[in-house]
Amino acid sequence: MPMDKFHTLTQLLDNAGCQYKIFDLGRRVCEIERDTFKAVEENRQPYPWPLQQHAHLSISFWQPGNPPWIWFLRLPLDERGLLKQAAVGDFIKYVIEAMGATLNAVPTEEEQEKLAANPYTFKPKDDKMAIFHAHLRQQLALPASQYYEHAQVYLSGQLDWAQWQGVGLQGLADICARMKQENNATYLRKALQNLPMTPLYALLGCLEHCALPEALSERLAERIQHELTAQETDIFLLSALLRALSGAETAMLNREIQNILAKPELCHPEMLVAIAGRCWKGLADTDTASQFLLRLAQTQDQTLFNQLFADLVMLPALRGTMLQVLHSSANAELTEAITRLQQATRGQ
Repeated sequence: MPMDKFHTLTQLLDNAGCQYKIFDLGRRVCEIERDTFKAVEENRQPYPWPLQQHAHLSISFWQPGNPPWIWFLRLPLDERGLLKQAAVGDFIKYVIEAMGATLNAVPTEEEQEKLAANPYTFKPKDDKMAIFHAHLRQQLALPASQYYEHAQVYLSGQLDWAQWQGVGLQGLADICARMKQENNATYLRKALQNLPMTPLYALLGCLEHCALPEALSERLAERIQHELTAQETDIFLLSALLRALSGAETAMLNREIQNILAKPELCHPEMLVAIAGRCWKGLADTDTASQFLLRLAQTQDQTLFNQLFADLVMLPALRGTMLQVLHSSANAELTEAITRLQQATRGQ
């Protein structure tokens, strides 16, 4: 196939006989089904989880018997959330120049540098990188990292809880990605009650990117309730707990979001960013979405309001809800923020 015949990344990978997996790395680290991604590439549907008008994704691909190559890509989307085809074509050109269309040549150092220096690659943050590698290795039936067993011993309570310094973030990520194996889900559930703050925050950061079993979701919800009723609520811990609950059933997530939005004093920008960035599934009904946008308006930070609204309205799952709130708001504070948003949009 001549090189100008490749219009999509999956065509290139299929043609080279590669196996591959695609993950979103923008909001929550999660796999994108191949059919969904092909539909996105062909502009038959918008990208499901845009962040700041870009698709942040990883493509892991391998020839049978070889370890995977991984591309981390940040590809621009148009105002409808569709992939900009020119950017994809551009990236394909970089790849073919560096690796050839068969994708089985090992690029020289110079070619690797050239491929890495293109404008579409990005480096995910360490916490996302850890959980991504953990999920990928688990799905490809590869062994967990060298940190896994020590993290397991620690979370099972066999060491003193204060002895967390030797526990690696990658080990915690491996346990979260493998929570259906061994006793990991039970260890996680029990550890939530006992962990000191530093490892607790690290663990909650990994859980943000995992589908949660019901018992673990309930334990997180209990901790959230405990924080909500404490004399002095720790906003940062509460927002980390809520983000960790993003992989729970939507009804439970929605309930906890409503409990937090009911208390204006807890609706610190940190909390609202956590809800928009990780827990958007819980904003799918217009009542919760309106209440969220009202709290956002009450921060009186118009830039943040504009930014989070623009981000949420791009999510295909929320677009209808957000536009409904936009056109039907009866609250004066929210109406004013929406008016300013519309003025800012028109002024662009």
